[in-house]
Amino acid sequence: MSPILIVLLMFLCLMFLFFAFGAPIAFVLGAVGVSFFYILLGPQRLLVLPNGIFETFTDEILIAIPLFIMIGNLLDKSGIADDMFEFIYKWLGPLRGGLAVGTVLVCVIIAAIVGIVGAATVTMGLIALPAMLKRGYSRNIAIGCISGGGALGFLIPPSVTMIVYCSVTGISVGQMFMGGVVPGAMLAGLYIIYIFIRSAIQPDLCPAIPKEERATWSEKLLAVKNLILPILLILSIMGTVFFGLATPTEAAALGALVAFLIVIIHGKMTWDVFTGSIYRTAVLGSMVLWIIIGVLSFSAVINTLGLAAVLTRMIESFGLNPYTVIIMMMLSLFLLGMLMDDLPIIMITAPLYVPIVTALGFDPLWYGILFILNMQMAYLTPPFGFVLFYMKGVVPPEISMGDIYKSVGPFVALQAIGLILVLLFPQLALWLPRVLG
Repeated sequence: MSPILIVLLMFLCLMFLFFAFGAPIAFVLGAVGVSFFYILLGPQRLLVLPNGIFETFTDEILIAIPLFIMIGNLLDKSGIADDMFEFIYKWLGPLRGGLAVGTVLVCVIIAAIVGIVGAATVTMGLIALPAMLKRGYSRNIAIGCISGGGALGFLIPPSVTMIVYCSVTGISVGQMFMGGVVPGAMLAGLYIIYIFIRSAIQPDLCPAIPKEERATWSEKLLAVKNLILPILLILSIMGTVFFGLATPTEAAALGALVAFLIVIIHGKMTWDVFTGSIYRTAVLGSMVLWIIIGVLSFSAVINTLGLAAVLTRMIESFGLNPYTVIIMMMLSLFLLGMLMDDLPIIMITAPLYVPIVTALGFDPLWYGILFILNMQMAYLTPPFGFVLFYMKGVVPPEISMGDIYKSVGPFVALQAIGLILVLLFPQLALWLPRVLG
């Protein structure tokens, strides 16, 4: 049987079990992978699977995943996001669209600390959304800027999705982190420009806060202290990585320690907060690791059949333009992102696509940033964009899912523009890694 036909059958089984029975994706991937491995290669070859899984799990970079999750759980109770929004409120509130722009900036800071998409989305949905709606902001702008800003957690390091991607592809995590900085800043800049332009054209969408609520200069200067701890935390994580002082795993451990101290400084550390953070870290971290186990079983069939080499030879025989192949990959990732979570997509497509990308002469780091951009768009795209469900959990009851879908449209378009720019100008992703080495 053709390797391509085998993989198509595997995908059909995967989709049937996942959507028809609603089984957990980790166990569906594992069951399909083990079943096909057994049928095609026999029971003796099953011994290959535990060896491959053990080898992957001995990579120390995976330790960074629960550590970054721990940072997010600790900061959720620290009140640091409230302090940052207070700073933004006092400095940018008097500008039309200032609160929305400030929300994007706070999302960028949270992304640079935690690396988990849901953290910024839920936090700012609880803090910034009521403040914007109270002051007459349009629902579309208010919800859209939180959703778009929250999704930046994919691209702005330290990103947990990047860590998993690198563990599968063998790309340096530090290089991947550096590659996401410029595209992440570019996307945040596009959001801010869009908000200011809409505010100028339609002043009623994003009104400035009333004069009686505006802070004095002394209050503004006093609010600057609210940025000290977030900046310290960012430097402890990303600063140590960028300047070669620590590996991403070591930086994650240092960041967890600093986050722990921040909670103590804010007077929020209790036994319940401590144990609750550890419990949630264990639950979320275990979920990620089980997905990795399931998908390693699934991708083992793809690797054993040598499907990547088969597809590469097919592409060469058809004489397809390499950029046409890349665009087709981007479209397939976008469509998969509408139906599945990012981690299964990484495990299914990376073993297949990355060898083809390399064989076509492209830089795998550049393709990795394109992949992350696609996942970021997918998290904002109906029907199964996870950011949309995060937002639904924090918006007022009168805001429907249709309102949320409508609000993210312009930000998905801006992300598509960012994807196209990185596709056309690879140096946006490759310049900083090459400069910093």
